[in-house]
Amino acid sequence: MRRLLICLLSSGLLLLLGLPPTALAITAPELRGAKSMQDLSQDMHGRNLKEKEFLKMNLKGYNFSGADMRFVVFNATQLQEADLSGADLRDVVAFASRFDGADLSQTRFDNGMLLRSRFGEARIDGADFTDAVLDQPELKALCERATGVNSVTGVSTSDSLRCG
Repeated sequence: MRRLLICLLSSGLLLLLGLPPTALAITAPELRGAKSMQDLSQDMHGRNLKEKEFLKMNLKGYNFSGADMRFVVFNATQLQEADLSGADLRDVVAFASRFDGADLSQTRFDNGMLLRSRFGEARIDGADFTDAVLDQPELKALCERATGVNSVTGVSTSDSLRCG
């Protein structure tokens, strides 16, 4: 009853402000994520996936090579053994996602927020992590196998991770 009263009062306030009551509608993150999956297939090579949200999805083994994935959100997403080689993941948010065994060679993670994400045995040759935020243990593990130079930015993987 209290919820209904709040909703009715909010709708009345919106009408007084000249806003339609539909402005109250907010899509749950899980539903937005499901909508992102509608046109998703195993082979997304070179596709434009800018600003998509992948929430709690299993994308193990998917091919995202060369895809434009700027501003993408991965939240608790499984990307083990996925091919992200050459993908543009600038400004990505990847929280608690798994990239174990993924091909991240020549991938751009500039300005990415990669907290609580795991990269065990991921191939990172030429990946650019400039200004990306990673957990300290993952950063150290990535520095141990950082090799190559990104062909687009000219930045070495080691330098982009600020490896000592």
